[in-house]
Amino acid sequence: MTPTTSKEKKTPNLISLGSIDDDGSKLILHPSDVRGPFTHWRRVAAGLLIAVYVALPWIPINGYPAVLFDLDERRFHFFGLTFVPADFWIGFFLLSGLGFGLFFATSLLGRVWCGWACPYTVFLEHIYRRIERFIDGDAPTRRKLDASPWSSSKTLKRFAKHSLYLIVSATLAHIFLSYFIPLPRLWEMMRGSPIENAKSFGVVLFFTSALYFSFAWFREQFCVILCPYGRIQSALTDDHTVIIGYDERRGEPRGKPSNPSNGDCIACKKCVQVCPTGIDIRNGLQLECIGCAACIDACNSVMTKLDRPKGLIRYDSMRGLSGESTNWIRPRIVLYTALALLGAGAFTFSLSKVHDVSISVLRMRGMPYYVTDDAVRNQFQIRLTTKRNVDTTFTIKIENAPPETIVAGLDAPIVIKPQQEELHPFTITIPRKNYTGPVAMTLVSTSQPGGTVLESNLKFQGPDPRLFQAKNSLARSSNIGLLIPDF
Repeated sequence: MTPTTSKEKKTPNLISLGSIDDDGSKLILHPSDVRGPFTHWRRVAAGLLIAVYVALPWIPINGYPAVLFDLDERRFHFFGLTFVPADFWIGFFLLSGLGFGLFFATSLLGRVWCGWACPYTVFLEHIYRRIERFIDGDAPTRRKLDASPWSSSKTLKRFAKHSLYLIVSATLAHIFLSYFIPLPRLWEMMRGSPIENAKSFGVVLFFTSALYFSFAWFREQFCVILCPYGRIQSALTDDHTVIIGYDERRGEPRGKPSNPSNGDCIACKKCVQVCPTGIDIRNGLQLECIGCAACIDACNSVMTKLDRPKGLIRYDSMRGLSGESTNWIRPRIVLYTALALLGAGAFTFSLSKVHDVSISVLRMRGMPYYVTDDAVRNQFQIRLTTKRNVDTTFTIKIENAPPETIVAGLDAPIVIKPQQEELHPFTITIPRKNYTGPVAMTLVSTSQPGGTVLESNLKFQGPDPRLFQAKNSLARSSNIGLLIPDF
């Protein structure tokens, strides 16, 4: 069989990185194309994921894209919900739920994320390698082209392939930028001079270069060297985790199918030829395996031709491959499920506490209170924020205030422009005769449209009322009240 790399490995019996030669140099992998049910459904899943990635900035919900990180306005629009920086604490619960959900999936099904849904795998296997196969041909043709001297045909193919790589990389970079800049504004930037939008142009240039470098040359090395997820796989899995494995009991000894003493593995190396990271799955579970199931489809096609049962390479646990039963419910599965549900529940509950308007009361700088001959006064500021894309009217009142309390600054409704935040000062004055000490009050805000009612607590402060009584008694007994200062 033709080897899968551009050079022959000098020590084929040693278990080593499939993409690294014995002298440490990088081997260019040319995995063969494969057909089968797993490959089919991986392509369907990849097509859906790419469509979602491209479409989200184009789908309007409540006047904004479905997902938009508007850094200029400091707003995050997520499927009709709008968040401000003060709401980002909710992201902790979202990331916790997603993180433990990934731990759960890994403990149960191994690196299913890597092979089926990771953006890096999706872009590499279903865009860039499809371009390469379209221009350069199948795996043997690509290896032959690599080994051949430079010619006009080879130069033309290399130019066409890398030109398409750059175009796709630039397109993906612009789509990524559209998650941070609304599409109309991004279109204006693209039509203008790069100097006028140097920051955005620099971001696109950086991501275009990074994508081109990663998918044109670095490729599987990212999964093997840089990705931390593959490193922690061994800590998340056990002998009951479903992985892609080789049934050694059934397959060994390897050899020609005409020999009845041999196992089912005929040493055709189809599983090695289609592997995107260049490993031999028959050597057992390896760090480089991304769980893409290409080797399963390749091996099953050979078993079908030989009229032998499928599943020599299959999804199974280490215990299942050794003939034992797989325990699906295990302590780590229960723990990760509980933590994932806890994070998801906390995130859902937190969303119920997020409104499209918000209020908060701040005490103004300076003296905490002011005393006149007949009253005590406190000065406050109310911070009003609206996430709506229409004018919002706030009607505000103070509850639980003592009799004859005067509130100045909140008499008329306050109108806030769309997606704005404003501070409005107001004062609360209580007559001395009704002041009996610090008072806990409630500020109630009703916003329109929507009729959202929000409450915020505030504390009215002042001197100890006994000082007023002492001053009045002393003034009446000695008639020297004018010599006693106000508080």
